[in-house]
Amino acid sequence: MHVIVCVKMVPDTTQVKVDPATNTMLREGIPFITNPFDDHAVEEALSVRDRFGGKVTVLSMGPAPAEVVIRKAIARGADAGILISDRAFGGSDTLATSRVLAAAIQRIAREEPVSLVVCGRQTIDGDTAQVGPGIAARLGYAQITLVDRVIEVDPPSGRLVARAKFDDSYEVIEATLPAVITVVREINRPRYPSVPGRFIAEEAEIPTWNNDVLKLPTDSIGLSGSPTWVKRIFAPVGKKGEIIDGSGELTARALERVMDKLEEWKILKGQDRAKEG
Repeated sequence: MHVIVCVKMVPDTTQVKVDPATNTMLREGIPFITNPFDDHAVEEALSVRDRFGGKVTVLSMGPAPAEVVIRKAIARGADAGILISDRAFGGSDTLATSRVLAAAIQRIAREEPVSLVVCGRQTIDGDTAQVGPGIAARLGYAQITLVDRVIEVDPPSGRLVARAKFDDSYEVIEATLPAVITVVREINRPRYPSVPGRFIAEEAEIPTWNNDVLKLPTDSIGLSGSPTWVKRIFAPVGKKGEIIDGSGELTARALERVMDKLEEWKILKGQDRAKEG
């Protein structure tokens, strides 16, 4: 069984700089880490391999430094990794990103069948949760999102059973393989890299696939292949709170002050206040 896990390098700071012309992130001078949701995706891919057999290949799309997050996953036990990197891929939105990753998975599958693709629920720099489902749609794979437990994976019978976590309930879902799952943080606790794993990761050969390898139309990737873009990024302007003393004899006066504020902020209308009175 071959499990592919998709990981992304993301900024480890809230002080993100943005190119005003393209509205894409400027990566220079910003520390980067593995997307936290993807840490759990890696752990679940390793757990599935440990329980049901097979191998794990890590796939990451990004600039050359993204090789670091692949080596981190290999240090934790992944068997191999591939970096998808090309200037032509720069500025890809979720649609173009899923297109590139799906093409890479298709190429892998031509050499060795893929049973399962594991992604984190979302990335902390985009929070769209669209890439995993987008990969599934492009590959024609079954998909289960918000997975907090993988119950069974049986490639011979083509059966996958997983539990999805919703706000107030759980749902056990059966799907056919190959499939894509996106996992939530509650699914596991990521293991630490071992010392031998670190040495293996340091020496591992990480091939880089560019668009000469994937051969995607240039108008379907990068900025030109992205129908959505960031119009503006800004920090929200918050209002300072106000503490109103409501102790003792001030209670009635404090309540009146609160009601005034609710009217001022247009949360409470004058007629509603009359009814409350």
